[in-house]
Amino acid sequence: MEKRGDLSKPTSVSSIYRYTREREALLSPHACRSDQSQRRKNRKPEDIRTPYSRDADRIIHTRAYTRYIDKTQVFYLIENDHITHRVIHVQLVSKIARTIGRSLRLNEDLIEAIALGHDIGHTPYGHFGESCLSDLCKDHGLGKFSHNVQSVRSLDLIEDQDLTLQVLDGILCHNGETDDRSISPKPCHDWPEFDRKVKTCEAGSRATAPTTLEGCVVKFADTIAYIGRDLQDALEIGIIKGPEEVPREFKEILGDDNRTIVDTLIHDLIDHSDADDRGYISYSQEVEQTLTAFRIFSRDHIYNNPKLTAEREKISGMYRILFSTYLRDIERDQYNSKIFTDFINTPWVNRDYLQKTPPAGLVRDFIAGMTDRYFLKRFEDRVLPHRVEGTFR
Repeated sequence: MEKRGDLSKPTSVSSIYRYTREREALLSPHACRSDQSQRRKNRKPEDIRTPYSRDADRIIHTRAYTRYIDKTQVFYLIENDHITHRVIHVQLVSKIARTIGRSLRLNEDLIEAIALGHDIGHTPYGHFGESCLSDLCKDHGLGKFSHNVQSVRSLDLIEDQDLTLQVLDGILCHNGETDDRSISPKPCHDWPEFDRKVKTCEAGSRATAPTTLEGCVVKFADTIAYIGRDLQDALEIGIIKGPEEVPREFKEILGDDNRTIVDTLIHDLIDHSDADDRGYISYSQEVEQTLTAFRIFSRDHIYNNPKLTAEREKISGMYRILFSTYLRDIERDQYNSKIFTDFINTPWVNRDYLQKTPPAGLVRDFIAGMTDRYFLKRFEDRVLPHRVEGTFR
């Protein structure tokens, strides 16, 4: 007879369910457990997976997740197979966040789901593409475009995955670069409150703190995953010539290569966070101040480097042309247009979402979901003349 509390390998669905709950009983008092999860529709009872593990699986199987493979992280239009793309960044965030969460006895299933979905809403050509699309959205009465809101829109509305509130909230609140040394969760009690939170972000306000400590971990892990990796990529393609260009005070405190920087930030965060009593995630003051200065250095020497920004005017023009083209196609019922064949009329797009979204919103969501390669191909289709095979008589 199986004894309660026996953590040996479970042999039935009921014992697996009990086993996972007993494991969760060992988590920190501030960890978010399975019995706290909330689904909007709850269309299917839970199975051998925890609710958050199911969410992670649902995210991985979305069309949007598949398109991570060819979305730019920072270095767009660079011919180099070894620089970081969005799919690698997401994996790094997941791994780093789960390492931190395990050390603090938090819920790794919840952390993984938030991390995997946090950048679903990113546009072609990274953050610059986001600013291009945001300008167009404001011109067409849609308000500011933000990739965190778009991530929620994609998973909750467009592909209708019925994820838990805790996962969607962590995704919504993952971004917003700040100099916060410490973050504590801010409760979000129910779906109406979450929907108001999304509306506030759609209006252009910065997202508040996540509702779970796991979401706070992902928020920190996002920066840990990119700050040293972007330096590594900048060295790879020659934007920064060598470690000697990195200010000495950064190297002394954080390190001068990605491995050391990641290790330093993870250990500092674990050492200065409190998941047992007060419930917060925090850096030390020295590391937080250095990291803030490092972000400024990266902005000035990497992200705004003329070698990367030289083609921005062209990219902005490409966004304008595609947006106006697809909006016109909808208004004229051009059903052979890619926005119909590859988006509106596909079986994976939620019909209720289509009925409630205006034409400009559909164009926004179609373009936001494109990979860099697909975006370029669609622009070429619209602008470049097509060759005709055959002989004219």
